[in-house]
Amino acid sequence: MKPIRKAVFPVAGLGTRFLPATKAMPKEMLPIVDKPLIQYAVEEAIAAGITDLIFITGRNKRAIEDHFDSVPELEAELAAKNKNELLEIVRNILPSNVNCIYTRQPAPLGLGHAVLCAAPIVGNEPFVVLLADDLIDAKVSVTQQLVEAAHRQNGSVIAIQDIDRNHTDKYGIISGEAVDEKTTRLAGIVEKPAPSAAPSTLAVVGRYVLEPEIFEHLRKTQAGVGGEIQLTDGIASLLTARPVFGLQYEGMRYDCGSKAGFFQATLELGRKYHGL
Repeated sequence: MKPIRKAVFPVAGLGTRFLPATKAMPKEMLPIVDKPLIQYAVEEAIAAGITDLIFITGRNKRAIEDHFDSVPELEAELAAKNKNELLEIVRNILPSNVNCIYTRQPAPLGLGHAVLCAAPIVGNEPFVVLLADDLIDAKVSVTQQLVEAAHRQNGSVIAIQDIDRNHTDKYGIISGEAVDEKTTRLAGIVEKPAPSAAPSTLAVVGRYVLEPEIFEHLRKTQAGVGGEIQLTDGIASLLTARPVFGLQYEGMRYDCGSKAGFFQATLELGRKYHGL
């Protein structure tokens, strides 16, 4: 497999579960302690050697672009007041070798469609998809864990975790054969099955390493659950032609797409890293 240098961040969603906070602010910019959600995902990708960050944006997402841009007036003000620690934080949000690329998703047609919007930028290379809603605290970046697994297996790899069967209707659920104690080669994947119909309790989490062949499968994918083009359906098609694996990663996941998960992340990361 070629080196993996590009990461796609689908950030066009409206964040309706966090209204009214998200009426004028992107959900991805909501802070967990002192950093916005999107920055946690970006830092995870950079720790895995990613150098090209591709943001799939929509209307009212300008704050994300501003966050990762330089702010000369702010830097000058901090320098003039000798607030050097804060100055370094602002200047070092992104390393100098990392590029930000922004493209629009013209309509909210689903995660699969958002990923497809990145096709002209990604080209014929494997790439990572990170969903900022899933904040994963790990000693080794979960993206790094997936990238290493993709090179070992020479195929696409998606993050999975074992869940309570009663919650299968909230996730994509895989079926397949164990390769080792952490890795499963997928035989199938289904979006949000009822607990009685779920093929397993191994659920897909918002991290994917995908081969570029996924794009041709997404182009053929019809609208599925919710009238959207589902990435799950594209992966189901891909695995008929190319090997796809699930990796049970090491790390603590917080579902920051829910208020309860967001609150839990704020409390636990605040205690762990800031002594709050």
